[in-house]
Amino acid sequence: MTYLSPLGYLLGIEGAALLRGVREGSADRAFVETRIAEIRALLDTAALAQAEGVTASPGTISVTDVYRSWAPHYDAPGNQMIDIEQPVVRRILDGLPVGTALDAACGTGRHTTYLRELGHDVIGVDVSPDMLAQARKRLPDVAFHEADLHRLPLPDNAVDTVVCALALTHVPDLAPVLAEFARVLRPGGSLVISDAHLLVSYLRPTLARRPGPDGRPSLLTEHHRPLSAYLAAALPLGFQVRQCEEPRRPRHSLDPETAPDPLPAHMSWDLLHWCPEASAAALDDSPIAVVWHFQLDGVRKAGHLSGVRARSTSSSGGSSPSRTAMT
Repeated sequence: MTYLSPLGYLLGIEGAALLRGVREGSADRAFVETRIAEIRALLDTAALAQAEGVTASPGTISVTDVYRSWAPHYDAPGNQMIDIEQPVVRRILDGLPVGTALDAACGTGRHTTYLRELGHDVIGVDVSPDMLAQARKRLPDVAFHEADLHRLPLPDNAVDTVVCALALTHVPDLAPVLAEFARVLRPGGSLVISDAHLLVSYLRPTLARRPGPDGRPSLLTEHHRPLSAYLAAALPLGFQVRQCEEPRRPRHSLDPETAPDPLPAHMSWDLLHWCPEASAAALDDSPIAVVWHFQLDGVRKAGHLSGVRARSTSSSGGSSPSRTAMT
């Protein structure tokens, strides 16, 4: 069980602001004394001190359930993660040769649309039928398929580019998914990945969702990783790093004009308005996403696929044909 305390979160933000200020040399005496005074004020604020937290159960709501509620407004203005991630991904895509592209975990089709505009022949895959419904409305002439990233409905060597945006946080193990990307990519093909940055999981408020099977509020399981985890999964498959960027949250991103009245005493992004200076010190200019551009080495890919087929044959007693059917 996880106990989500609004006051506890705000004290954590104050602590992060202090630690970051000391580390970066911006925490002068006035800043530190202001933080301490603000911590005392938060502790004395009745609305926060008396607010009941939420006890939530991790892993009791599925990705499909969450995206069902997100689908209608996922692309609405104001999604800061998308606003920061999207230009970096598109700048990489601008430099790639035009060919056949797979948008893996395509969601509502925002990168699918851009790939089409660049001239690619695009295929979209996602596990969420609700997100796919939005994508099909946007791009009715594109082939979209409901499928899991672990079993892509494509043959070997089918595409020149794979894009996977803000989705791998839902995958418990990177290696088998990246192996699927390597399988469907042609030698020399590009893999462009974006994902939530590890620091995001520590600094953002964790929001509970509707009750799960045990009757308690639920928490979506997410996997936030150090950069080394992507390399550990990608390099043995023959991927070579061409680019890595960690786009950052802009400064002054907390607009005082958007503060609600009254301020919330429950888990919410609007909690940050209780301590805007500390929130800015903790969050501003911190990495919010990681974006990778890998290129697949053709020689190493051939050796990897041969090894996969050999293991499959020895375990099944016969050959294992490539998956060619679209589902």
